[in-house]
Amino acid sequence: MSDQSVENVIIVGSGPAAHTAAVYTGRAELRPLLFEGFMAGGVAAGGQLTTTTEVENYPGFPDGISGPELMDRMRAQSLACGARIKTETVERVDLSVRPFVVYTATGEYSSESLIIATGATAKRLALPGEESYWQKGISACAVCDGALPIFRNKPLIVIGGGDSACEEASYLSKYGSTVTLLVRRDVLRASKAMQHRVLNDPKITILWNTEAEEAVGEAALTGVRVRNNRTGDEQVLEASGLFYAIGHQPNTEFLESQLPTDETGYVITESDSTRTSVAGVFACGDVKDKVFRQAVTAAGSGCMAALEAEHYLVDLKSVQRDTVSQIEGKT
Repeated sequence: MSDQSVENVIIVGSGPAAHTAAVYTGRAELRPLLFEGFMAGGVAAGGQLTTTTEVENYPGFPDGISGPELMDRMRAQSLACGARIKTETVERVDLSVRPFVVYTATGEYSSESLIIATGATAKRLALPGEESYWQKGISACAVCDGALPIFRNKPLIVIGGGDSACEEASYLSKYGSTVTLLVRRDVLRASKAMQHRVLNDPKITILWNTEAEEAVGEAALTGVRVRNNRTGDEQVLEASGLFYAIGHQPNTEFLESQLPTDETGYVITESDSTRTSVAGVFACGDVKDKVFRQAVTAAGSGCMAALEAEHYLVDLKSVQRDTVSQIEGKT
């Protein structure tokens, strides 16, 4: 065991949910230990916001702030509030024992409680040109980036055929000159209400049976080469923005199915709570939220997890004291 002492709380994650949990548990004098990971899920410590250039919708920054700087500030605040941070990736956990055991490449750590805040990674298509134009025209979050100046009054493209794709296309229609929705089949998977919204929006055009083949441009994205998968015809569509809306993958592999998840892999928690099916284990942020997926909602649920963990530990120590008293009374 790397540390023979038992931690009060271990936090796994490095985004807004994790650091908010660290701030609150730190201020509660629980001395949280946070594992921020080392390129966990293919993303640097700080989570998805480290891949976002400008954040304009996080409260307190009227002039906006870059994603990496926002995460640097959150990390600094966690440390100032008493959190200890290790830049190691949690490889697995054992939730069948008490205290829980957390395993990294360098050792094992035990803890009375655990906060899972590992987020979800946006699915990409690995298109030719994707790496060159990522955050230079290509994004996986319309709500995060769609209002940026580079997209305003410009032709935009969304890839996907579900509710998320339709919602993002509708959102982007407020900012772009036109929005083209690329759907690889001849039907939408979205709900009837969402279909009605995009089909009746004059700024949205749907290209059926169409797939993106390549992102093209110069210093920034200027277009997308697409192919009709029935006819084989190709064309280059002018676009200053390409938005993926093909889903997210929750980062839960290290849990090894020890917590219940829904059909798409998101950790299931109690209603209006971050409590999981295992007492003492809490999940917050995008690892459990497939609806909102915003920095501010993640931070809010990180606060919830911290408060619930604190209450759990108070109750746990009370039970432990009662048990000790009972044992001593019998001897």
